[in-house]
Formats: sequence, structure tokens, C-alpha cells
Amino acid sequence: MSITWLGTILVVEYPHNELELIRHYLTEHGYNIIKATNAKEALEIVLEEKPDAIVTDVVMPGMSGFELCRFLKSHSTHHKVRIVICSTKNQAIHHLWARKQGADAYISKPYTLEELLSVIQSVAI
Repeated sequence: MSITWLGTILVVEYPHNELELIRHYLTEHGYNIIKATNAKEALEIVLEEKPDAIVTDVVMPGMSGFELCRFLKSHSTHHKVRIVICSTKNQAIHHLWARKQGADAYISKPYTLEELLSVIQSVAI
């Protein structure tokens, strides 16, 4: 598989071990990875780092991934950032809700790292 888009991706994942696995895999494929373990931390990072894309879990302490997505997509300075929602929630309503919040893609857990890479590439600008 050839990579056609490389950039900075903010990975928002809880727990930490999954975050490290994703970070390691995407770094090996040429992406610059920024890590956050919750949505509040992610918002602070987005303001400073301006990532090209965000991969976020849904269920996290405090703000959910859906709320993070809705917040970012509703603000003109962040509405173009590509957001991939990752979740164990795999019913059609969850996919629909993610799209209504502005998500560019949705991937259900468990997924392979190759599937994640494919989804990230599919939302590349």
C-alpha cells in the first residue's frame, strides 16, 4: 500500500496502551503523531499544534469523542480538520450520529492497524 498523504495526526485514545500502539504504527508509516488521552487535552493541543487529522475514541473521561468532533466542526478555525471516530459502538445509529457531529469517517473496534491506516488515507485532503 502506498501512502499518498503524510501529515500530523492527533490521536485521542484511552487507555494509554492502545494509544501507544497506534502511535507506533502510524509513526512507522511516516505520520507525525501527537497524543492525547482525553478530549479536553485534545482541544488544548488542537489550538497550538493544528493537526491535519484527528483519530479519536468515543468513550473517554469527561468529554466524548462525539462532543469533541461537534465542537471542532462547529468552529470556523477548526472545521476543516479531518476527524476519524473509533469506537466499540457498531450500530448504524452510532455511525449516523458520528456523521451528524461532522466526523469524516468511522471505524469500529476491534480493527486492524492496516484498516485504520486505510481509513486515515481515505479522509486525506
